[in-house]
Amino acid sequence: MISLKQITYILAVEKTLHFRKAAEHCSISQSALSTAITEMEKQLGFQVFERDNKKVLITPAGAQCLKKAHNIKIQMDDLYQLGQSLKAPLSYPMSLGIIPTIGPYLLPKVLPRVRQEYPDFQLRIIEDQSHILVNKVKNGELDTAILALPFDIDGLLSFEFWQEDFYWITHHDDQLAQQTEITSDELKHTNLMLLKDGHCLKEHALAACKLPPGDTDTSLASTSLNMLVQMVAGHMGTTLIPEIALDQLLSGNSELKAAHLNEPGPHRRIAFITRANYSGVKNIELLMQLFRQELK
Repeated sequence: MISLKQITYILAVEKTLHFRKAAEHCSISQSALSTAITEMEKQLGFQVFERDNKKVLITPAGAQCLKKAHNIKIQMDDLYQLGQSLKAPLSYPMSLGIIPTIGPYLLPKVLPRVRQEYPDFQLRIIEDQSHILVNKVKNGELDTAILALPFDIDGLLSFEFWQEDFYWITHHDDQLAQQTEITSDELKHTNLMLLKDGHCLKEHALAACKLPPGDTDTSLASTSLNMLVQMVAGHMGTTLIPEIALDQLLSGNSELKAAHLNEPGPHRRIAFITRANYSGVKNIELLMQLFRQELK
């Protein structure tokens, strides 16, 4: 009978395409891993991998097998989580993904409270772009992720806990710098810089302003909000940042001014996402409550 360990081993080889690295990842010897996979292939009646001294290839039948193996691993992990969920709240590890335009500004506000309330809670955090995190949640590589909506999460559950608007950032000597509110029509006359393509914040900002992509300076696009703010401080243009990042990014920059984007909102919604059958939903809901309390 094929075991869960064997399924874990072939998934490790799929990820690394290297038997030695897969063995190290699984904390076993290479020979033990190779033997287990060979035995599995005998039971299946086909090869999952073609291997020689230089490379590992996935066979066509192996690709189908690995797809099913992913589903089995997710279900087994969720089954394990079901048992763990009967224990005390946040008493077992959780893996969390978060996007770069939320993580640096949200986590310092909420993690101290989480640590205070649940000192033994083990939280593994990774930062990446939204589409990558969505795939990792679907594949079971992450338990949950925090994204900015709207975004295509394709069948995953979402739990909103925060809504916010955008603020326009400019240098104090800009002719519009004294305004506390600014409209999208006024923004059309500024040199607006946003994040590079691939960051959902850019899409949200353009949607809030009702602006086409061509109305921003793509030659000055950045991969971080902090860099955009520094570019504004250097008189290179203006930008839009979310409310949650306002205090941190403008701290120590007395020459910068912020004006609320006076367009219908909220301009983006912050939410946890997870699989429909994830058994740790109650723990996500508990984290949401803590987050809301700290964000008030």
